[in-house]
Amino acid sequence: MKISRFGHTAVRARDALKTARFYLEMFDAEEAFRMHREDGSVGTVYLRFPCGAFLEIFNGGTEEVPLGGSSIAYCHICLEVEDIEAAYADAREKGLPIDVPLKTGTSGCLLFFTHDPDGNAIEVMQTPPESLQAKARK
Repeated sequence: MKISRFGHTAVRARDALKTARFYLEMFDAEEAFRMHREDGSVGTVYLRFPCGAFLEIFNGGTEEVPLGGSSIAYCHICLEVEDIEAAYADAREKGLPIDVPLKTGTSGCLLFFTHDPDGNAIEVMQTPPESLQAKARK
């Protein structure tokens, strides 16, 4: 199977509009579209990041799933930036919660972690030329 591109990542939120607003304000995403339920309420909000990647946010989550270091589950989304230090300063200025401060990861990437209003982990990462990711992209 030949994949042409990665389509989207989906999360379920307590309040899709609140979670969408978080990504819109903190990460310069833009709303691509909304899908409504039969009763007219918002069912799903689709966001598009400047790089063209999508985040699909389902509305109405009620049950938290405990995640830990050994949980079998999707772990986080990763948003890549060109300038990690500027992104880190911007995150702190905006009051974004910092779960893992700016550091160099084991692959050689520069990164920090935060989370959205529902606790979904977000890695913000820069891939310098010496990182394993950058080398693998060549």
